Amino acid sequence: MTKQTKRVWFITGASRGIGAEITSAALAAGDFVVATARDPKRLVERFGATEALLPVALDVTSESSVAAAVEAALARFGRIDVLVNNAGYGLIGAVEETSGEDVRRLYETNVFGLLTVTRAVLPVLRKQRSGHILNLSSVGGYRSGPGFGVYCSTKFAVEGISEALHAELAPLGIAVTVLEPGYIRTEFLESKSVVDTEATIPDYAETSGKVRERAKSVSLQQPGDPVRLARAVVDLTRADNPPLRLPLGSDAVAAIETKNAFVAQELEAWRDVSVSIDFPR
Repeated sequence: MTKQTKRVWFITGASRGIGAEITSAALAAGDFVVATARDPKRLVERFGATEALLPVALDVTSESSVAAAVEAALARFGRIDVLVNNAGYGLIGAVEETSGEDVRRLYETNVFGLLTVTRAVLPVLRKQRSGHILNLSSVGGYRSGPGFGVYCSTKFAVEGISEALHAELAPLGIAVTVLEPGYIRTEFLESKSVVDTEATIPDYAETSGKVRERAKSVSLQQPGDPVRLARAVVDLTRADNPPLRLPLGSDAVAAIETKNAFVAQELEAWRDVSVSIDFPR
């Protein structure tokens, strides 16, 4: 491990869930944290008042709010070393059950909000020629499934953005890692973090309907430990060669291995058709 000096973290969605645990772990490691949330009072209530913590109001869907938060971070600490794009929420429902307004709201936070924050912080990191961007995806950003199709599509977008950023920023000394948690025991599946579509269609009872039921039964019983996850993330930022992708949880690893095997099998089965469309040599 390297980079043992204090770093400055900028964390979105820091008042609860994974964002709060990463905030706690970074503070425990002796780093400084700019913790952001729509209501900064909740940050002080959770973490207390300390010189190492700067609680800042932030709405990731507002460019002026994002700009003000970054300005406050620089005024206090003079730099940003680790950006954690964590703010976001989930949506459960079949694709057909999801309204256009549901889709737009979800993308405004999960994708456009992430892009707005990243664009605001990147000039700081480029000037420093250092830094690490951590984008919260999900195992659902690697493989989709019934009931989570639109939510997973936002995380697929995060994966694509992160992969491009990784290639664009590596020559500038800036690392990018996309985090892919499985089921982590937070409040993510509770009503404050995930919403159901208003529409339900009986034909999807055995697919997305089953997912709705399972989400309720799994909530607060997930196998992943958010405290261990946060410690792993802090350790990751001190690695000399951090990965582009980091699955988090044995269930995430198993799901990714299953998809990789399926893709390899299907590619081989249809290889002749795939390569047949080239111009003859």
